[in-house]
Amino acid sequence: MKILLVGGGGREHALAWKISQSDKVDKLYCAPGNAGIAELAECVDIGVMEFDKLVNFAKEKQIDLTVVAPDDPLAAGAVDAFEQAGLRAFGPRKNAAILEGSKAFSKDLMKKYNIPTAAYETFDSAEDALAYLETAEFPIVLKADGLALGKGVLICNTKDEAKDGVKTLMLDKQFGSAGNRIVVEEFMTGREVSVLSFVDGKTIKIMTSAQDHKRAKDGDKGLNTGGMGTFSPSPFYTEEVDAFCRENIYQKTVDAMREEGREFKGVIFFGLMLTDKGPKVLEYNARFGDPETQVVLPRMKNDIVDIFEACIDGRLDEIELEFEDNAAVCVVLASDGYPGHYEKGYEIKGLENFKSKDGYYVFHAGSRFEDGKIVTNGGRVLGVTAKGDTLKEARANAYEATKWIDFANKYMRNDIGKAIDEV
Repeated sequence: MKILLVGGGGREHALAWKISQSDKVDKLYCAPGNAGIAELAECVDIGVMEFDKLVNFAKEKQIDLTVVAPDDPLAAGAVDAFEQAGLRAFGPRKNAAILEGSKAFSKDLMKKYNIPTAAYETFDSAEDALAYLETAEFPIVLKADGLALGKGVLICNTKDEAKDGVKTLMLDKQFGSAGNRIVVEEFMTGREVSVLSFVDGKTIKIMTSAQDHKRAKDGDKGLNTGGMGTFSPSPFYTEEVDAFCRENIYQKTVDAMREEGREFKGVIFFGLMLTDKGPKVLEYNARFGDPETQVVLPRMKNDIVDIFEACIDGRLDEIELEFEDNAAVCVVLASDGYPGHYEKGYEIKGLENFKSKDGYYVFHAGSRFEDGKIVTNGGRVLGVTAKGDTLKEARANAYEATKWIDFANKYMRNDIGKAIDEV
């Protein structure tokens, strides 16, 4: 098979690594890819939103399957574009990707189908949102309705913070049109857990659990980022939690989407909060999470191409997902200053240290070639992942592996997975 992977970050590098292990794959292309992905695939200089160019390339190269990984092209209808051209593509169509593309849609869906989530109100005007805050309880959560690279969520401890947040989202347009509408939610407390799943429109298969760390600095301080590290599995995702979610959240979400005429095929990411009143949905994503993918896929035993095809063909019930009985931790190496201002273009040294180490991986999120060298090209630069028999061992291995790599403004959190010490 010839496969085209759309995207160019750490998630896509992990996917490229997993796809390239399939015996079915003869040739892998990636658009646009990055310097790490280039070791596994032929990178093509086409942007993720250039649908016509992507479709024409797939036709020209006789691509058998296209995997669309990022949120923006999915929400904009990339899969629809491929299907309309008679090409096979993995991922939700536009009318299903709205599950992530609109926070208001997903909240209304959960309310209608009695899927547990935080209480909320939706606002199309800053004036109405500000009036609501006068009688609201704090802390409170503000969410941009549209896609904001995982950063359009503000936790506000006071009324003044919340008013500033409304201004940031709706008036200053920090996240562009994503903030034209906002969702104001009750603040939930508890453990956060991420659960990825494969869906074929009717059947859902749950992957192993994970936990992300969104804040930029140790102790969950600083600005929200796209993710500074992850661990898998989550020790807080117990059999009891799993049973509750399977009955009250997972299948109900798939059924609700089908009932709404929005059959979902692809990956649903469930962001869960384990509250004292039981698990509740924090958010849905309509694709693989990043960096969660970087700890989940190294533990997956299955041929991922088999799963992609089963999802497209509506026969996921024939697949039994299998995961190794171990653990993985990913520590993101970022450019100092991320998610604000940061410098790019610094040479990355030490990547060769991973080539002969079993159970250690370095996934490129923001890298490029320059004058024969690999240099930094983003806020999140690399995801350093290591496996271990236990979470504590995997964590120690991952942090040891971060020492093998160096670049000028290297920054990382030093407490990824620290919560496992409490177990």
